[in-house]
Amino acid sequence: MSIGQPVARAWIDRWDAQQQAYLPDREDRFTVLIDAVQECAGRPDPLVLDLGCGPGSLSVRLLDRIPAATVVAIDADPLLLALGRAAWSDLASQLRFTSQDLRTAGWSTALGLDRPADAAVSTTALHWLPPAALAAMYGEVAGMLRPGGLLLNGDHLREDEADAPRLARLGRALNEREDRHRAPDAGGETWAGWWEAVANDPALAELVAERDRLALGSNHHESPSVLLGVHVAALRAAGFAEIGTIWQHGDNRLLCAIR
Repeated sequence: MSIGQPVARAWIDRWDAQQQAYLPDREDRFTVLIDAVQECAGRPDPLVLDLGCGPGSLSVRLLDRIPAATVVAIDADPLLLALGRAAWSDLASQLRFTSQDLRTAGWSTALGLDRPADAAVSTTALHWLPPAALAAMYGEVAGMLRPGGLLLNGDHLREDEADAPRLARLGRALNEREDRHRAPDAGGETWAGWWEAVANDPALAELVAERDRLALGSNHHESPSVLLGVHVAALRAAGFAEIGTIWQHGDNRLLCAIR
């Protein structure tokens, strides 16, 4: 089905607004992530993979900062991909949205890349992958990156209470304190509210039906892959040489792994 650019951009504006309400440091994290790509790309026209891209919020910001870059934006959600393609159709020569399920082995081969990627990036997306699928996905990413290429994952990743119980409890307590310090909810749209509104838009009915057929839920927050140690172990197993947090606010962090 066809979606007009103004309609798609309006939905993405609402998407960004509700995301910002949940993640006040979202733009700061975007900025640091793109700074890291610029610092380590080694060329003015890097090839970047956006893993779990959604409607392309990160991809578009990256191209705004690095105009000569090429971004391959990967997601399995037909609705979000359709919104991204329609909203950013004027960037089609540099921004390619592709439908791939990161849980399915071989997704990287289907991308048809003509050279190794300089960076793979993701924000608030990979926590929904089960640990085994996460490890397999990181393995495929490692095979696509050039030596010295970066994996940058911005997400809420917390300490495992089984390994570091006092740190985990302290981190949870600090997050709760910060929530209390913030201004009261101004009544903006919620994550669930955004999806409910999309489902009620007749213009998006076919895409919503396709999404339902694929059984793509909207509640990703109970995955075991919210634990920092799960990601670090999977990255080590994939052969990344160095792994560490390069930016952090509470458990909101930018995890970096160097190929």
